[in-house]
Amino acid sequence: MDMSSMSMDMSSSSSSMTMTMEMSSIGTATAAASTSTSMSDMGDMSMGDSSACKISMLWNWYTVDSCFLSSSWHNTTTGMFAGSCIGVILLTMSLELLRRTVKEYDRYLIRKHTSNVASALPAATVAKDSDDKTAVAGTTPINQGVAHSGSFRPTILEQAVRALLHMVQFAVAYFIMLLAMYYNGYIIICIFIGAYIGAFVFHWEPLDGGRRATSASQEPTVCCA
Repeated sequence: MDMSSMSMDMSSSSSSMTMTMEMSSIGTATAAASTSTSMSDMGDMSMGDSSACKISMLWNWYTVDSCFLSSSWHNTTTGMFAGSCIGVILLTMSLELLRRTVKEYDRYLIRKHTSNVASALPAATVAKDSDDKTAVAGTTPINQGVAHSGSFRPTILEQAVRALLHMVQFAVAYFIMLLAMYYNGYIIICIFIGAYIGAFVFHWEPLDGGRRATSASQEPTVCCA
């Protein structure tokens, strides 16, 4: 009886140990499976982040996966980045075109004012006697002063056009400044190239030439105008 009871105890203990080992092996397999699943998930996330925007607040030379201003401006290929560089050059050239437009519009207003003042003055008649000559001589300084008339205030419509041109110029300059703040070397070089080409094309004009300089031509810089 004692031997049979001891054998039964030993068999029960061995069976419990076997069950414990099986449960531990199952737990180990489950943990390994969960670990591999989490690692695969992390791998998938890293693969998904590989095409994310590359943005740096330090000097960089990013080309592919570079982004500017928004996530929709995402250069996924080298060709797209080249197109972005060309666009930045054209944008900077448009700023120089706007600056020239502001100057030409101011000159147009000055010519218009001078023409209106000249047409308002009575035409001097040439007389044969000395009294008439004296009268003509007296009107000569007035006619000479027409070309150099003093300052005038534009009308509300003219000032509205001047303000609109200034607003567009300011907006373009602000966008160029935001692009430069990405510290991308290629973009900054394109800004310099656009400023050079724009100044060469749109500011090739006679110096002085008897025309009065406007406030737009006296601006020391094109940034944030």
